[in-house]
Formats: sequence, C-alpha cells, structure tokens
Amino acid sequence: MTTGGMPTAQAEEDKGGLRTALAGLTTRGRSFLAAGIAAAICAYVLGQSDLLRVGLLLAVLPLVCATVLYRTRYRVAGSRRLSPGRVPSGSEARVHLRMDNVSRLPTGLLMLQDRVPYVLGPRPRFVLDRVEAGGRREVSYRVRSDLRGRYPLGPLQLRLSDPFGMCELTRSFSTYDTLTVIPRVEALPPVRLTGEAKGYGDGRQRSLALAGEDDVIPRGYRYGDDLRRVHWRLTARYGELMVRREEQPQRSRCTVLLDTRGIAFDGAGPDSAFEWAVSGTASTLVHMLERGFSVRLLTDTGTSVPGEGADGFAGASQESADAAGLMMDTLAVIDHSDGTGLSRAYDVLRGGNEGLLVAFLGDLDEEQATVLAKMRQRSGGGAVAFLLDSETWVRGAADEQSEERLRMLREAGWTALAVPPGTGLADLWREADRQRNGVASTGSTAGGGGS
Repeated sequence: MTTGGMPTAQAEEDKGGLRTALAGLTTRGRSFLAAGIAAAICAYVLGQSDLLRVGLLLAVLPLVCATVLYRTRYRVAGSRRLSPGRVPSGSEARVHLRMDNVSRLPTGLLMLQDRVPYVLGPRPRFVLDRVEAGGRREVSYRVRSDLRGRYPLGPLQLRLSDPFGMCELTRSFSTYDTLTVIPRVEALPPVRLTGEAKGYGDGRQRSLALAGEDDVIPRGYRYGDDLRRVHWRLTARYGELMVRREEQPQRSRCTVLLDTRGIAFDGAGPDSAFEWAVSGTASTLVHMLERGFSVRLLTDTGTSVPGEGADGFAGASQESADAAGLMMDTLAVIDHSDGTGLSRAYDVLRGGNEGLLVAFLGDLDEEQATVLAKMRQRSGGGAVAFLLDSETWVRGAADEQSEERLRMLREAGWTALAVPPGTGLADLWREADRQRNGVASTGSTAGGGGS
C-alpha cells in the first residue's frame, strides 16, 4: 500500500493450520459450532439419529466456511493517496483508498480498516461487496487535527468474510503514509515596516557589474544574450565575443526568530501562547517569501532551516514554494527547548547584515532583554518583536515586568508589541507599521530592506 505511483504492496493468504482458521470464527460461527456439538451429544444420549444429522450439519458448516476462506488464493493490492499531504491545523485532508483484485478469482465480502491516530478522528471502516477478477474499488475518508505534527496513516487492514458470516480473517499491508499538519498561516497586509516595498534591496545592496570602460567585468557570449550588451573593445582584445554583465540585485534578507524555551511559555493546546507564536512565525515566513525576501528561520537554540545557500537564507537560490514547504515541515514538529536564554541565537546573528529581524518571544527577564538589545544592533534593517506574556495568556492579568521589558526593547530600537490573547497577527502587523512610522518621525532610525 503506497502513495502516488510507487509499487503497491500486496496481501496474500499464506498456508496455515486449522488453529488459525478456527481463530477467525465469528460469534455466529462459534454459536453454530457449539450448537452442533451440543446437538450431537444429545442425539447420542437420546439415540435420535435425526438430531445427530442436524448437529453434524451445524458443526460442519462453520468449519467448512473457515477452511474454504483460509485456503482461498486470491490476491489484493491496495494504495493510498493523500489530498493534500500537507494541511494547516484545523483544516481537513481527504484520504483516498483503492483496492485492486489482481487475481483471477472474485473476492468475497471485504472490510477495510485504516489505522489513524486518535487526534485525526475515528478509525475509518468500509465494507466492500464482491470484487470481480481484475476489478477495483475506491473509497475515501476525511481527517482533521487541531494540533501540529506528523501523523502516520496505516497500515491498512483487510478483513475477509465468507457469505454466511461464519468466519473472518484479517490481513495487513506493510506500508503506511504520513500526513503533515502545519501551523495555521494568516495572510498579512503588505505594509512597509522598514521603508522598502519589495524584497529587492536598493542601490547599496546591488552587485554592480559596470563601473566604467576600464573596470567592466565581462564574460563570454552565451546563446540568447542581447547583442547590444557585446563589449566590442574586449571582444577585439580576447578574440571572442564578450558581453557586459548586468547588475545583479541582491534580495533583501529577513530573519524570523522563534523563542521555543519551555520556561518562557505556560499553557498548552491549540489556543496557547506558544502555538500562537508558531503560527505567527509561519505566517511571517510565508509573507516575506512571497514578497521576494531571502528568509531564514532561527530559534533560541541557534538552529535554523537553511536553504541552498551557505549563509542559511532560503528563497534566493531556490523556489519560494520549496523553501516555504521545508520551513513549514520544521514548524510542524517544533517543540519547546530546554534552553534558558537567547545567547545562541545572538551568536548566529553576530555576522551582521541580517536585514529585517522579526521575533516572536515568550517571557523575558532582564538578562534576555539585554541580549535582544544587542541583537537589534546586529540587524541591518528594522527589528519587530511580538511579546507573549504568560500572565496575560494564562491568568488574564497584565504583568508590570512585561511592560518594563517592552520599554527596554523599544529603547534599544525594537518595534515591540504585546500580544493579548485572541488577537490576529494581521492587526498587530499594521500596528507595528504605525509604531515604526511614528518612531521614525521623532528622529529614530530604522533602515534596511522592506516588507
């Protein structure tokens, strides 16, 4: 049993003894067998030959059904297809099952049962009537989960039954598939948090190819190059066609920092502060990739999901859809870390030229707020922080310490916002833009790439 075009697994009854066949007797089959034995005993005691014949018929019928069913030599192939294979939490996915009778004999009554984790819903069961030789049957069911994760589906179990319902035998396929439940992604408005509307940097970030006739960096002519770019002086010098290299704009960068420290978040479940932070991180990553940024996902442990580039940024050297899928798969299984601080993330950012920095943070003490202030200095663009306070999320009361941390971050140059429960990221995204513009009008600085 597989997904897509991979070879199918096959379930085939193998040889066995009478014990295995008798173990498959249903309640009806066992009742018939018990009644037949009881009738035979009574017939022997009472000397009733007619009752003996009835008893033998009742006892032999389930045994014959079990033997015939067990020795049936048809073969069945099964396949599974997920639509889609990656689904946001709270949304439904459909699982399509297909059964093919690849033997020359028709099957009896079949019952399909797929094994799914309890968080995806009840275990699906289907009853299929007789499948002709070479025939197929297709069924489907829906699964849904409010919790992120990777969930195995399968293996598929096949129950064979005789026409009288006396015996059932179970056969299992060996393969299974995996459903990935990713965080919910919220569409964000195209605001300009750092003063640039698109993901391509300004003239300071471009790699200039031309500085003058003597400083030009040429390359050999390639099929399809515009002849207007041919540099005739260098062509005469080298004896082959040489063309000028065009300007190569570098994409603006964005680093999204997710605080996963277990001590920074209280509560659990789909409505917890940590799940909001994970969903906000996913929304930001997708939004920035769609706007042409080179994006990096960073956690407090210092780990990231790199793209093809050696610097860890994805999107500039690979398709944005592939980069987004890789990051969503990472966020689908991300969990709390055992770390106590953000120093490892700061070490990653020491290289500078990080572009826009967006952070989703839990509870902060004074030491971690100081580390974040240093991070702001390492960011070449703007810095936006969303602070999720446990006191507010769990106990519904504002914390004076949280207000103090917000003040420290703002004084360090962050655009810092508190996240109350039930607030959408899109509203906070606009508020961050308004705060940034208000700070800029008073003379504070915020440069770099755009959003």
